[in-house]
Amino acid sequence: MMGRRSARRVEGQPGLRVLEGARVLVTRSPDRAAPLVAALRETGAEPLLLPLIDFEHARDQHSLEVAFDALGAGAYSWLVISSVTAVQALEELAAAKGVTFAQWLPGSVQVATIGPATRRELESRGITVDLAPSRLQSGAGLLDIWPGGAGSVFLPQADIADGGLAEGLEARGASVQAVTAYHTVDYPADPSRSFATGGRADAQPLAAVLTPPEAKAELAAGRLHAVVAASPSAARRIQEGLSPLGDCRFVAIGLSTAAEAESLGLTVAAVAGEPTVSGLVSAVIRALAPGNSAPSPFPSSEHHVKDRT
Repeated sequence: MMGRRSARRVEGQPGLRVLEGARVLVTRSPDRAAPLVAALRETGAEPLLLPLIDFEHARDQHSLEVAFDALGAGAYSWLVISSVTAVQALEELAAAKGVTFAQWLPGSVQVATIGPATRRELESRGITVDLAPSRLQSGAGLLDIWPGGAGSVFLPQADIADGGLAEGLEARGASVQAVTAYHTVDYPADPSRSFATGGRADAQPLAAVLTPPEAKAELAAGRLHAVVAASPSAARRIQEGLSPLGDCRFVAIGLSTAAEAESLGLTVAAVAGEPTVSGLVSAVIRALAPGNSAPSPFPSSEHHVKDRT
């Protein structure tokens, strides 16, 4: 069994198989889950996928294109971009104009972002990030370090995005143009409206993909030991389609996801210290550590092998 000391050691030594026998449900689509799947396997866990949400192009492409044209013309002082999917949406608009997203951005615009994944996505495309929170990687964290003063901001975001970021920027003196860049939908997205995956699903070997009824059956049989939610919308879909979770421990990628889960009556066993693969793996380890307030973790290896047949 895994003790607290082992759980701490694995954060510095990811090769230790301290989650041997644990079955972890990852509620991400295959094209986005590969790094987390690989990291969980390094700890001995068996990851399984349950894609719950997907993304489609904005219904109102005209408004997005008008704002994107204004961005290219230098109408904004800042581009604030808070998700990988928003980057993909703008890259596709640039490609339709025969350029890259980096080429479309004027030198006068500054770029702010939230979270390491979005920052990496931007930098991989040759876009310099001028402002990003290091402590609290969220909209609130960005507002804490926002320089303030007058300035125009282009904020492309999801249709279900919370209005707090736009309101906070305006309260700090900015003029904000918030535009829906994509829609969050139940998985899978309509192929005619979905974004290209970029081949990321082939980056690592993937886990088995479950349907919601299959995941529900695994939960009912006590064969799932943790479920990972990477967004508030995933937490809502977990509550709607899978609860009660029984002994399965809920792990949240961040505070907003944890808050949403708790508001829905879900018990949060652990919250990632940072919204990264290593942060999520460490949170799963904490959630399943003996002494955690959640129920007893995973069964013996012998029982686990039996479950897999």
